[in-house]
Amino acid sequence: MSGIRDILSFPKVYQLWQAPFAQRKLEPLLKHNDSSDIRRVLDVGCGPGTNARFFRKREYLGLDINPRYIESATRRFKASHGAPCEFRIQDVCEYDPEETERSDFILLNSFLHHIDDENTDRILSRLHNILTADGHIHILDLVLPDSAGIPRMLARLDRGKHPRSLENRKDIFRKHFMPVIFEPFHLKRCGIPFWSMVYFKGKKR
Repeated sequence: MSGIRDILSFPKVYQLWQAPFAQRKLEPLLKHNDSSDIRRVLDVGCGPGTNARFFRKREYLGLDINPRYIESATRRFKASHGAPCEFRIQDVCEYDPEETERSDFILLNSFLHHIDDENTDRILSRLHNILTADGHIHILDLVLPDSAGIPRMLARLDRGKHPRSLENRKDIFRKHFMPVIFEPFHLKRCGIPFWSMVYFKGKKR
């Protein structure tokens, strides 16, 4: 599996891998939210700009620790975004914006299953401080199903080493944020569920 992880660290390979599911993964988020209300997006673990196109004309900051991803995203989106747009190589736990630069829309898309429980707590605690009082955090992430089947097998094979049960995700999200939406869903091909996912929308406690 280390070979697959290394290959997916290249932006073009990652984009091809994500392409069949990139928009479907965001469908719950797009269904429940009006992008015209957004002032400032913080995209944590932004990769090579996978989500940026959905937030054109909104102030946008993408953070990732992979320099290849940030270089690719900057090249592809910064000049054509239609609003202030920046991609930055940075660990989110070291991101400490001024109060006027805090975000009302924080997005974590398929990020936390790469993070262990202790550091997930640290990240969500940090993001609670970065979120504006009237804003929301939006988390889309892989879930490890309880029962055997394709979704459980693929969750185990994913390059993210920390897929968790639905109950685990619910508990840790609610520990840091007041739930607005907690919606499990599946990513399917030909009607067959391949990945079990969850969408969480929360606000500050």
